[in-house]
Amino acid sequence: MVTRDYVLNLIEKAGKGDRRALGRLLTILEDVNSETAWVVEYLASRSRGAHVIGITGMPGAGKSSLISRAISVLRGRGYRVAVITIDPTSPLSSGAILGDRLRMQEHATDPGVFIRSVTTAGLLGGLSLSALSMIEAFDALGYDKVIVETVGVGQSETQVMNVADTIVVVTMPGAGDDVQALKAGVFEIGDIYVVNKSDRPEASKTYEYMLFVAEKGEIGRGGAWRPPVIKTSSTLGMGIREFVEALEKHLEYLKGSGEKELRLSSRRKMLVKLLAEKIVVDSLNTIAEAELSKLQGNVEGFYEKALEIARATGEKLVNLRIQ
Repeated sequence: MVTRDYVLNLIEKAGKGDRRALGRLLTILEDVNSETAWVVEYLASRSRGAHVIGITGMPGAGKSSLISRAISVLRGRGYRVAVITIDPTSPLSSGAILGDRLRMQEHATDPGVFIRSVTTAGLLGGLSLSALSMIEAFDALGYDKVIVETVGVGQSETQVMNVADTIVVVTMPGAGDDVQALKAGVFEIGDIYVVNKSDRPEASKTYEYMLFVAEKGEIGRGGAWRPPVIKTSSTLGMGIREFVEALEKHLEYLKGSGEKELRLSSRRKMLVKLLAEKIVVDSLNTIAEAELSKLQGNVEGFYEKALEIARATGEKLVNLRIQ
């Protein structure tokens, strides 16, 4: 059993730069339950206003390499950077490849950078309770930029719009048809659009197409913010500073317009929703198999048991106040 004193001690040490303590704290957050939900609330109450950046887009667009390059620029500006890379969960083993972290190893020894891979836990949107809980941890511990790299599986990626302050959609040369097909999904949610691998010959055509659909307002969330389209090459380091500048400008816009608070509220709502679902599932799992077997074929029995679980879960949730 994880005691309150143990967790608070980890948080204190992690706040002082103890990476091992931070790793242990994140391990607890990988499997939040009714007994440890208070940890998430505690961390959320100590928010320091981190800039949460969601990086999404099609597989193969070079999201991990782009992030690695961006980390170097962000660190040069004095920011502490945390990265959460979401890896798909195997339907057979429930494990994950966790390969994106390997592409960022050049930052492994930097005390101002912390990279953690987590699984989707089978969620179509690619964002699990553990990922959202880790965002709160990095925020509370003083990381300035928290980057969330999603799986990259098309329209299910739109869930990231409920989590990130700034959403970056990454595409690559030769993907014009894919952009056209995805306009009704992930390509509608971006605040910044990046054409990566722009050292390739066909890059100009894709870039011009992206500019065209952006100017027509066919991509992006709409509103006062006009999403920029930026050409980058992670291989050559091209356009990385321009990309970071776009991130900074969007953060200024969010703060000036009041949308930063609205997006924080959206993230917290999703966090509470996932916590509630997890607690309900945990409650179900505590019912003895023998007791469940007695209910087979008895509809009224199932209903009464469901009410019992709901009441118990409600009592557990009543003190959960993540504003």
